[in-house]
Formats: sequence, structure tokens, C-alpha cells
Amino acid sequence: MEATASAKYLRGSAQKARLVVDLIRGKDVNQALAILRYTKKRAAGGVEKCMRSAIANANEAGDGAGKSAGVKPAKLAESKSRKRGGAAAAPRAKRTAPKAEAKTKKSETSDKPVAKKASKKKVKSED
Repeated sequence: MEATASAKYLRGSAQKARLVVDLIRGKDVNQALAILRYTKKRAAGGVEKCMRSAIANANEAGDGAGKSAGVKPAKLAESKSRKRGGAAAAPRAKRTAPKAEAKTKKSETSDKPVAKKASKKKVKSED
């Protein structure tokens, strides 16, 4: 069975990592892990981690295929936040002012906008 995994942003150059990958290419999984464990290259740690991830991906794909053969997972009836309760579960009320009140307020006041005067505080200097 083939599985893939990728390792991004490893420290070191691709050329140095390629030297390590060339050591294990085509080998058995257990033999490749043994080689990576005892290789004195800095890139061996990152390559080993990526290889273990690929092994886990292969195991997960193999286990998952038999369990759900053609069966779709059931949709969640409610979201997680609603199940928890509290403020997250409460529906939000819409805040809209009735249109009739908004029109009456405008007609009561004059059409000119009221300008607010900025208050200026005088600071007394102590000399």
C-alpha cells in the first residue's frame, strides 16, 4: 500500500534532505526507519518524522475504508455551540427601529442638522 506525506519548511537545503531520502528510497519500512534513526545527518530527523506521518496516513486509510463502506456520516442536527448552551446558543435578536417611529422623530425636529459645539476647557497656569 502506498501513502503520501509531505514535510514543508524543514531546516536545511533540499539537496541535503535529498541525500537522506536517497538512502531509504525503495527500502522496506522497518529497514528505512532503522536507517533514518542511525544516520548522522541533520535532515534525517525531519525525514523520519515525515515517514512516520505517511505510515499513520496509510494505517488510517486502510482502517477507515472498511468501516464506512458506502455509508455517509449523519449530519449534525445542531451546531456545537448550541449544544453547549449559554450565550452562544441563544439566538440574536434583530435590532431594527420601527419605520413609523423613525419618520415621526424626523418630522418633529427641524430639517437642519444640529451642530454640537466643542467645549473648551481653560487651564489655569500656576506661575
